[in-house]
Amino acid sequence: MALKAGIIGLPNVGKSTLFNAITKKNILAANYPFATIDPNVGVVTVPDKRLEVLNDMYNPERLIATQYEFIDIAGLVKGASTGEGLGNKFLANIREVDAIVEVVRCFENKDIIHVEGNIDPVRDIEIVNYELILSDLEIVENRLSKIEKKAITSNDKEGLYEVALLKKAKENLSNGIMLRLVDFDEKETKLLKTYNLITNKPFIYLANVSEDEILNNGNEYVNKVREIADREKSSVVMMCTKIESELSELDEESKKEFLQDLGINNSGLDQLIHITYHILGLKTFFTVGSDEVRAWTFKDGMKAPECAGIIHTDFERGFIKAEVMSYDDLVTYGSELKVKEAGKARLEGKEYIMQDGDICYFRFNVTK
Repeated sequence: MALKAGIIGLPNVGKSTLFNAITKKNILAANYPFATIDPNVGVVTVPDKRLEVLNDMYNPERLIATQYEFIDIAGLVKGASTGEGLGNKFLANIREVDAIVEVVRCFENKDIIHVEGNIDPVRDIEIVNYELILSDLEIVENRLSKIEKKAITSNDKEGLYEVALLKKAKENLSNGIMLRLVDFDEKETKLLKTYNLITNKPFIYLANVSEDEILNNGNEYVNKVREIADREKSSVVMMCTKIESELSELDEESKKEFLQDLGINNSGLDQLIHITYHILGLKTFFTVGSDEVRAWTFKDGMKAPECAGIIHTDFERGFIKAEVMSYDDLVTYGSELKVKEAGKARLEGKEYIMQDGDICYFRFNVTK
């Protein structure tokens, strides 16, 4: 399962520069609003040092990492939900994503125009979030107008339940509250996800700073973003998109040296990916062999047959057992044979809950 994140923000906050760094593509990064009109889609591999170790152990023909897909949409402006700028249409491009990355400008630069005239991350966040709220409100109201009368007339239990949920969502949105900040029970949460409402998705604020400020843990603008994130129980990644763009041009060894010279352990992009994995409850299992070593993303709590189904639906349909060993045990003992000799290899059944770092061989049988 490829992780998808939508990149949003006002114009000229660094979204396209970030996207350039992510994909190493020369996406138009111009100094005026709406340089980006159509959504850009880019895919990067998820960094995982365990893959490098497994590659050295198996020397496979193919090494395949899991993927992270970024969707970069046009810059939002005040009034976008009612047709200002590029209007509301492009918000549909990020309704299918797993998480939202909101880029916030936290640097001064007189040569780069700010669409609102000055740097104010609190105002910028309020503008973007308000437009997202209005966009979601339109969807909720449209759905409500379609089903409410019929549900009341027919006294349909499920229909009335949905109406009540939509009214709860409408009330909060009308009061300017993002739905991810509202308490919904398990059943409500499950139904609410079917609407793909943007304000119901996990948010990561990306504070874009200058090269100097990335070394000094930010500035007063970043602190304001952190305060908002703390209130919302959201995450913040501080990044200099200019540095990330420079890193994208280097090979892995040069990249490590560059980061070491700056005194930084991980690039901003790596931090962003790891935080996204954490907030979405994502983990990784591996399949290994001389032909291929591959990482697979799964959601925490998934059982062995479901994870087998990520590889191929037949694996889940005809699941028998999973031969499982942990990555840590493989590294400790040095080979699959020694893991088995130590009694650390296991056969797991349909109720086994997969763990991060599991290395699996799935046994299955599908009869026509």
